[in-house]
Amino acid sequence: MVLSRIWSAFIIIAILVASVKYLFSDHYKAIYNDMVVGKSGDTVQIATKNINELSPDLKAALLLKPEFDENRIHYKADSAKTNVAVYRVQETDGVIGTSETAVKICLGLVGIMTLFMGFMSIAEKAGGINLLSRLIQPFFSKLFPEIPKNHPSFGHMLLNFSANLLGLDNAATPFGLKAMESLQTLNPDKEKASNPQIMFLCLHAGGLTLIPVSIIAIRASMGSQTPTDIFLPCMIATFSATMAAMIVVSLYQKINLLQPIVIAYVGGISAIIGLLVVYLLNLTKEGLDNFSMLLSNGIILLIFFAIVLGGVYKKINVFDAFIDGAKEGFWTCVKIIPYLVGMLIAISLLRTSGVFDVLISGMKWVAAVVGFDTRFVDGLPTALIKPLSGSGARGMMVDTMQTFGADSFQGRLAAVLQGSSDTTFYVIAVYFGAVGIKNTRYTVTAMLLADLVGIITSVILAYLFFS
Repeated sequence: MVLSRIWSAFIIIAILVASVKYLFSDHYKAIYNDMVVGKSGDTVQIATKNINELSPDLKAALLLKPEFDENRIHYKADSAKTNVAVYRVQETDGVIGTSETAVKICLGLVGIMTLFMGFMSIAEKAGGINLLSRLIQPFFSKLFPEIPKNHPSFGHMLLNFSANLLGLDNAATPFGLKAMESLQTLNPDKEKASNPQIMFLCLHAGGLTLIPVSIIAIRASMGSQTPTDIFLPCMIATFSATMAAMIVVSLYQKINLLQPIVIAYVGGISAIIGLLVVYLLNLTKEGLDNFSMLLSNGIILLIFFAIVLGGVYKKINVFDAFIDGAKEGFWTCVKIIPYLVGMLIAISLLRTSGVFDVLISGMKWVAAVVGFDTRFVDGLPTALIKPLSGSGARGMMVDTMQTFGADSFQGRLAAVLQGSSDTTFYVIAVYFGAVGIKNTRYTVTAMLLADLVGIITSVILAYLFFS
């Protein structure tokens, strides 16, 4: 019910904000078209004006340089600097294009899902998942007290968390969906999220990552002199968000985290991460890039090698087992299409209506009134969109870097925010949609609280490291 209300609110607020813009601004007479059939990157022509019709500030800016951008409205003077074209550039697709994109996302997942679910099927039949379940049993039995001892879901969850930790998004999704399906077999109410499902999804959304490879690559491509300097703040922020998710859900489920085994595992993981940080800080950029590629791709190949070797040792039909799992991966992708379309069109309406611009302007005004440094507000669009759209947040991060510079405070903050958590509503739509969960209970609240911790931590770290 909570997700239903949030989804409805997204659509209602977006249309109301768009209507206000349409009625009271000459710049948004085509906004309804933008929201329905507009395409990302479209140039929406508003008017052509004589330069003398513009405000003195705009006129002065255009006399200095022929193009000027103010509050998403672009002004471009002709060569004689007499006439000025006024236009907007649409930032995201309308609902029609977004619906098509949602289906393309699911189709893009088909190959990845069939690959990893195929190997997962081999691992299950060879007993590899049960082995992982026994290894992680002491710790997970405290976080997931309702799951029976040595249940295969423990192994699936461990693979998902490990893939996230290494930044292997393509592998994390199939492992995570398999974990949700495994947990669903224990769920007494098939349309209502169980406690273990909520705990798993919130920990997954915390997005604990060692090295944000894609963010470092983007920063390098945009001319950053030190593209790797954000990896430590990113890792601390994701660790904080993951711990926050664990604590919030534990409070809801009345789980005692102050147990020796929990403290030992969390402390051990923290120590390993700390030692790895010390090692990585001593590497050059090239060394860090090489280590990242070796760790991530090497782990994937090692998993494949171990699974096939285990299957041969157990004398199972390895190829048939792979095909069985691959078929399951295909149908899983088909099942999540309606859920993904529904969520992405609501997000599209929010973005094309300009709701985020209103929020950012309001936050900057509040920060200025109370006397805060307002630079952090310029990095927040990434944080606001991240729970809704991973690609949208990535676009906002790039836009912030283009505007302020890849090595600016705002650009670095946007990069840390991009790496601080997962995409909350996308995760909910895909993972719960795959198993038919309709009542998500307090999942949204817990995940958004974890996101908030990640955002606050990211801002604090940005001031500590880059101010």
